[in-house]
Amino acid sequence: MYKRFVALGDSFTEGVGDEDPARPNGVRGWADRVAEQLAAADPGFRYANLAIRGRLLDQVLAEQLEPALALQPDLVSIYAGGNDLLRPKADIDALAARFENAVERLAKTGATVLLFIGVDGAEDPVFRKLRGRTAIYNEHTRVIAARHGAHVVDMWGMRQLRDRRLWSADRLHLNALGHTEVAIAVLDVLGRPHDLPPAALGPRELVDRRRQRAENLQWGREHVLPWIGRRLRGESSGDTLSAKRPVLLPLE
Repeated sequence: MYKRFVALGDSFTEGVGDEDPARPNGVRGWADRVAEQLAAADPGFRYANLAIRGRLLDQVLAEQLEPALALQPDLVSIYAGGNDLLRPKADIDALAARFENAVERLAKTGATVLLFIGVDGAEDPVFRKLRGRTAIYNEHTRVIAARHGAHVVDMWGMRQLRDRRLWSADRLHLNALGHTEVAIAVLDVLGRPHDLPPAALGPRELVDRRRQRAENLQWGREHVLPWIGRRLRGESSGDTLSAKRPVLLPLE
């Protein structure tokens, strides 16, 4: 039974896309859901979430690794590198080497380490272009997990995550349904019981090309252009934020 869960990473682990104004940073996410399920079985359970949106791999490691180690978790998750893959000049092999060094340090503490295989963007016209880069990084992650005895949540194999109804309006972050699907997968990998319901979406709605074009234009105006603007200004969506749960605390 896990007592101390610490989550490291970027927007995926922070919970972006799963909006909840009542929570720190205004988001919930898969990690909160996992913590809630683990806490339900043990009143002594504690949870910290150090993840901050927009962070690159090196930022995650520089800002979160040492604090995570200091918290002495017995369960630790880390997912980082996705933002790096959006940058064409990123050296994927070098990223993986630095990532492995962090995983090795976490694993040597004796904690259960949880890693993630990135989602397959095969059905998305934008992220399909990153499919090869994601697959290479995923294979590095599989090898790293095998070397260090880490658990793996294989989101590439979760075909339900190809359904856009599990994603937020920005098409980059999962919504509440998507984060729930990931939480279910995490708990299943850990062999922990839970009562989280999978999404029951039914058949997808057929959308004609005119509506698709209109939706794509709206997405570009509302999400792509602001992202490009931040990149040009050297800004990040997480620049003004701090970790939503920087220390181990019980869940209320």
